[in-house]
Amino acid sequence: MDKNIGKKLDGRYEITELIGIGGMADVYKANDIMEDRVVAVKILKNEFSDNDEFIRRFRNESKAIAVLSHPNIVKIYDVSFSDKMQYIVMEYIDGITLKEFIEQQGVLKWKDTIHFIIQVLRALQHAHDRGIVHRDIKPQNIMLFPDGTIKVMDFGIARFAREEGKTISDKAIGSVHYISPEQARGDITDEKSDIYSVGVMMYEMLTGVKPFDGDNPVQIALMHMQQTPKRPREINDTIPEGLEEIVLRAMQRDASERYQSASEMIKDIEEFKKNPSIVFEYTYLTQKPESYYNPDKVKLENQ
Repeated sequence: MDKNIGKKLDGRYEITELIGIGGMADVYKANDIMEDRVVAVKILKNEFSDNDEFIRRFRNESKAIAVLSHPNIVKIYDVSFSDKMQYIVMEYIDGITLKEFIEQQGVLKWKDTIHFIIQVLRALQHAHDRGIVHRDIKPQNIMLFPDGTIKVMDFGIARFAREEGKTISDKAIGSVHYISPEQARGDITDEKSDIYSVGVMMYEMLTGVKPFDGDNPVQIALMHMQQTPKRPREINDTIPEGLEEIVLRAMQRDASERYQSASEMIKDIEEFKKNPSIVFEYTYLTQKPESYYNPDKVKLENQ
């Protein structure tokens, strides 16, 4: 039996069940007695409660989410950082993750894909406008309501893009299947890193496969840095050409050739929705020789 179940935190949050296990924190379902509502409580694991770096990251998450208020971002209600326990109280979502939905469906219809992706992009634009980059966009971090509403969650490794006027450099954290090339290299990451991850998610939703896969995380990270993915239409020829162009532009290895903002990507998706036979003719989306990006690197064999 989990020792937290049955506890009443600060005399207010009555923990009823464990609903998620993460690397640094566990998530519980709880009753908020004061507000008479069900909430989710994210509790930092005991082994990290004495670790200043983990506490900093945990506080950073609450700080990041606290300035965000958007229908496509999980709401934060309360935070507590006592000597005994650190926790964040959030909106409880009775739904499934986008990852679970993708696994159920195999391949998503393009209309469903863009319905979900536009909501993710709106959430990200809201965060980016406030100087916050998510840096861990993946289907596991996106919740789906039965009515098709999307909520982005887990800003755990988000950083304020600028603190004291300096761009923050972040180590290559994040799920390797969705990681941007610059994040994989450990370079400075900004809003365009989130755009790349959205492109990878779109690729997976439309084709049923991830653009890069391999035997270990290092191999996959190298693929993001060095290789060009197979074009989505080679895997699923029902994908409209214009939509393929949107995916490939979002996934450009060179960040300067990607969409420069979430709103710019939304604009193209809206154009595509109006006219699904549109072709954007982004000429640089054609395959380039490997040496264009990595003259000194040996190309990995395609898996």
